[in-house]
Amino acid sequence: MTESIEDLIKEKDEFQKNANELKEKRNQLHLKSKKLADERDSINSSIREMRNKISEHKQRRDELNERVKHAKEQRNKLNKSYSEIKKKIEMLEKERSLASGTNLNELRKQLKTLENEQMTQPMSSHKEKKIIEVISGIHTKIKEQEDRLNKDPKLKKAIEEEKIIKQKAEKQHDQVEKLATRAQEEHENMIKLIQQLDNIIKRVNAVQESIVMTKIEADNVHKGFIECVDKIHDLERQISASHELRRKTKKAEEVTIAQKEANEIFERFKRGEKLSTEDLMALQKAGLI
Repeated sequence: MTESIEDLIKEKDEFQKNANELKEKRNQLHLKSKKLADERDSINSSIREMRNKISEHKQRRDELNERVKHAKEQRNKLNKSYSEIKKKIEMLEKERSLASGTNLNELRKQLKTLENEQMTQPMSSHKEKKIIEVISGIHTKIKEQEDRLNKDPKLKKAIEEEKIIKQKAEKQHDQVEKLATRAQEEHENMIKLIQQLDNIIKRVNAVQESIVMTKIEADNVHKGFIECVDKIHDLERQISASHELRRKTKKAEEVTIAQKEANEIFERFKRGEKLSTEDLMALQKAGLI
């Protein structure tokens, strides 16, 4: 019986050792899971901030694109007005040229042709001198014609209007370019953040997967711990029952010995032998007197 109890105690100690190890491992896994959860929450916070920034870039880009659209419409109107005023100037110049008998546009074409010929074609110095004289003469005629045209009130007003519209169109074009550049910058910043966000999402998904796997492992370890605890309790009940059986057996043995001693004393009493106080107490305890 003693060896059986010792074996049970030894087995219980082994299970207790395993239970302690499993408990420590479970607690370590829970700690790991908590750290991973903290990391996941921190990354999710960064993701929310990045999504807000992406939304801000997108909003600014869209607003700038609307402004670009509006600026282009204004620029196109100015370009149309500029083309119209240019046609008006050409028409007035043509009318005035016809009235004066001098076609300014033809003179300009001739000048351009001769200047190109002088610069690109090989020629003798005599021929070049004649071309230069002709060019100079055309320049003089053009200048005289332009001076006359500039004194014309309608033409002068149209030319001034042309300059104003051209300045406005150029300014509007610059505005379109600036707005388009800003819109492109916002778009590129948004795309860059989206690419970064994709990488961060992959990272947080990997962390979340680690959390799930860690929790599964922790649950399995906990089940093993519970099994060990249940087995320990079962062994404790067996050990307790064995101790109780040993105690009862020992008590029964003691009672049997006491009863045997009492019977022997009683036999001596019946034979008339003198009994001691202890003998009388033993008989009384056994219920024989």
